[in-house]
Amino acid sequence: MYGVFHAGYGSSHNPYGWRESLFAVGIPAGEPSVSLLSKRGDFLYNTRVMKSLNEDLKTGQFKQIYLLCGEEGYLKKQYKERFVKAMLPEGDTMNYAYYEGKNTDIKEVIDLAETLPFFAERRLIVFENTGFFKSSGSELADYIGEMPPTTYFIFIENEVDKRSRLYKAVKSKGHIVELGIQDEATLRKWVAGLVRKENKEMSQADIAYFLNKVGTDMENITGELEKLFCYAMDRDTLTRADVDAVCVTQITNHIFEMVNAVAEQNQKKALDLYYDLLALKEPPMRILFLMTREYRLLFHVKALAEQGYGRKEIASKAGIHPFAAGRYLDQAKRFRLGELRSIMEEGAQIEQRVKTGLLTDSLAVELFIVRQSGKKA
Repeated sequence: MYGVFHAGYGSSHNPYGWRESLFAVGIPAGEPSVSLLSKRGDFLYNTRVMKSLNEDLKTGQFKQIYLLCGEEGYLKKQYKERFVKAMLPEGDTMNYAYYEGKNTDIKEVIDLAETLPFFAERRLIVFENTGFFKSSGSELADYIGEMPPTTYFIFIENEVDKRSRLYKAVKSKGHIVELGIQDEATLRKWVAGLVRKENKEMSQADIAYFLNKVGTDMENITGELEKLFCYAMDRDTLTRADVDAVCVTQITNHIFEMVNAVAEQNQKKALDLYYDLLALKEPPMRILFLMTREYRLLFHVKALAEQGYGRKEIASKAGIHPFAAGRYLDQAKRFRLGELRSIMEEGAQIEQRVKTGLLTDSLAVELFIVRQSGKKA
């Protein structure tokens, strides 16, 4: 939905329940690059920039404008919710407005921003994914220089153009924070902290296994941990068997396992994983696309490794999470560059045969898997 406006933010109770309590878990003070805000441990952060947000929340000394951008949606959502609660009195729906989408009316926003707060210290306007920082934000950029001191803005955006006038205006008057995907070490420590919060234990090896299975999206991690805690409610230790019993493998990790099985010449396992995905209603051509993309990533990773790049550089250049780079490097060792190129070409040929009606999609992908897993190493 675009151009959505909501006045007021409803009841003051926590609608996210356990998930907010998850975010309230940090890493013990003294851990490198990670800290707690206070005794309550309100926010996990691993950059100096994020530390300044925590300091604003702790002291109540707020900037007039905040821009929260970057790839980690979970962190953006949590910071947005905490700032709204911290900046407005409990239950104040008169001085809060929320705009969402690319059709947000800037003139309407400015009219509202000019309105004095109703028996309160400030009026807060929150914008989410408006696209103002990519285009059409010039009028708002001009207004920011003269907005009344009682009006506060919070922008939450997936993508921004740092060359835009609005970005520069916000930078000069407010605070910009990029909330990116968290690295492997931070995620492991974060999960360990959440486990301790529930008075449970989990080995580092099993935490790594858990993250490999569920992925690195923090929102998804919280949901999978919730299931894990409920499943092992009567036990103090969480194990790999518990993870396998209740946690859902992300499709990208499922595809990774299929490619691994192909590389090991384990045809039965590769086909079983394929049938599992079909049972989950995954379209065969999507599975083929994801497998081909996986081989393309392996080709890229192997080529970079042969050029002498290290793990972090490979992760950056290949566009993958540093947490996954090690797995791709290990898997790439099982293939030759020429072999990977041939597999990608065959994937394209299979797709063409399906499009021209020579093969059905499910049979075509099955034959592709059989052919690859039946090759000699």
